[in-house]
Amino acid sequence: MANTSPVYARINTQLKEEAESVMNKLGISPSNAIQMLYSQIVLLQGMPFEIKMPARKPVDISSLSQEELNAELLKGVNSLKSGKALTEAEVEQELSELYSL
Repeated sequence: MANTSPVYARINTQLKEEAESVMNKLGISPSNAIQMLYSQIVLLQGMPFEIKMPARKPVDISSLSQEELNAELLKGVNSLKSGKALTEAEVEQELSELYSL
């Protein structure tokens, strides 16, 4: 048997299930995924991805009052009237930059 040590972690159940579904499609076990992550941490001497807070959090319109929603919609109408409308590509680019999509 290889020289191995157990790793224990508690994670959100839904996150675990979703991640394992992806790993299954890739033919990777959770143990292999953890082994790969640890190998990359050692190789890079840090995390193999950028860890940062998003610049801003998207607004959940369901949490807005009717007055707040109307104010947000009015901003859009005013942008259109002033000719400051963005193309679909510009909106996609801006969302990508703001929210790391």
